[in-house]
Amino acid sequence: MNFRPRAKDEPEINLIPFIDVLLVILIFLMLTTTYSKFTELQLTLPVADAEQQRDHPKEVIVSVAADGRYAVNKTGVEGKTVDAVAQVLRAQATAGRDSVVIISADAMSPHQSVVTVMEAARRVGLTQITFATQSSASARAGNH
Repeated sequence: MNFRPRAKDEPEINLIPFIDVLLVILIFLMLTTTYSKFTELQLTLPVADAEQQRDHPKEVIVSVAADGRYAVNKTGVEGKTVDAVAQVLRAQATAGRDSVVIISADAMSPHQSVVTVMEAARRVGLTQITFATQSSASARAGNH
């Protein structure tokens, strides 16, 4: 009988199979992501010129100057009251309630002037209101 203590073997973790499995997963993920681009829908979108699409008869452009004066479709408005603006809006809205009011206000115009145009449009029954702006690039070019 041999009662001597045996030499204990240290447990060893073999990393090579683990690395092999990770590489196989990595290759699988790389292949599936590149093939997913080929399964997307190939669309050819229609081309249109934005200026040609605009329906000018439905537009009513209201300009507001820095001092609070109004012009509807380049026609000056006598007075600064809501009723005066509403009367001109009613006459200029040739498409009726389908007309779109474009408020082109000066950056320094009073807030009340823009609210007056919005109130006049509401009284006439024009609910589609938008604001004309310019891009920051064209604004910088205009200031020089």
